[in-house]
Amino acid sequence: MTTPLAEKIKTFIRVNGPISVTDYFALCLADPEHGYYKTREPFGAAGDFTTAPEISQLFGEMIGIFLVQAWKAHGAPSEFHLAEIGPGRGTMMADIVRVVKKLAPEMYEAAQIHLVETSERLRKVQAQTLVADKWKITWHDGFDGIPPGPLLLAANELFDAIPIRQFVKTPTGFRERMVGLDADDNLTFAAGMAGVDPALLPGPPGLQPMGAIAEFAPARLAVMQALCQRLLEDGGSALIIDYGHVASGYGDTLQAIRAHQFDPPLAHPGEADLTSHVDFEALAKTAHLSGLHVNGVMHQGDFLAGLGIYERAEALARGKEALAAEDIATAVDRLAGAGAGKMGELFKVLAVSSSHVELEPFIVHRPHSGDLAAD
Repeated sequence: MTTPLAEKIKTFIRVNGPISVTDYFALCLADPEHGYYKTREPFGAAGDFTTAPEISQLFGEMIGIFLVQAWKAHGAPSEFHLAEIGPGRGTMMADIVRVVKKLAPEMYEAAQIHLVETSERLRKVQAQTLVADKWKITWHDGFDGIPPGPLLLAANELFDAIPIRQFVKTPTGFRERMVGLDADDNLTFAAGMAGVDPALLPGPPGLQPMGAIAEFAPARLAVMQALCQRLLEDGGSALIIDYGHVASGYGDTLQAIRAHQFDPPLAHPGEADLTSHVDFEALAKTAHLSGLHVNGVMHQGDFLAGLGIYERAEALARGKEALAAEDIATAVDRLAGAGAGKMGELFKVLAVSSSHVELEPFIVHRPHSGDLAAD
């Protein structure tokens, strides 16, 4: 079985030769005709994957609690921008806004909401999800469209969808990993000619076996640098949540998801979501070198627990039927628990700020979120 985008890529390779993993990644997601995000509805049971905000309202609520304290820590500015990059169906922002209205009505009044979204189809969905607050919302094609002023920003599963470069160890050193054609005219991985600066490798290359993969994400770091520059200029904090690793290292993390199952990355271009794990050490280092304060990096499970998700889940379940209460507990376990199929350890959370503000749960004592009553 092939796909229209696979045929398009094959034709290009026959004429021009193999393409880099970066170019393949970008084509799979953003090709104007057949790109995954141009043609499909990726979210939910009928799509290919489910994001944390769609699992439970509690996820967005915890982000909301975090942002309320960040607003206060930055001096409770009377005007500021509340932004999300890649807001999906608008679910997380809706949950954030509900919490902000409840815990800090004056913060809601001070906020201008900005959604960075390139898909017209998703913008319409977001406008429906956030219909009560639509008058406060501005949509942008890019992050640079957000006007000057203090900024509180959340990005959930943004960086994993930004293309990476891969290098593979060969007898002549690390060479860029390419996508070409095999003898049967199928897409296949191959080593190209371009090498890599040894200083960019995550450790001594001599210890790695032949075929070892090193991944770099210059496009991700460019997005992070732009974000950092903005926070330095206007003040504020950013919260970045994604699956990935705390420390840089070797390994092939390129993966495709199709109908909620892993799929070979070259099998269904344009019809599967293509991602890779985020190097949080590299993002944090970029922030630090930019002059930002790195509040910390932690597992999503620890982050959510530190903000009171278990206590909030108990309050939400109180008085509900046993089945509804069990659904709440199952959702929280999926978001914060450890092990297969759960997000608590696989997903990491990075917070960075323009100044040295103390933000829970990146400091040692536990916060209090009991004033958020059950809805």
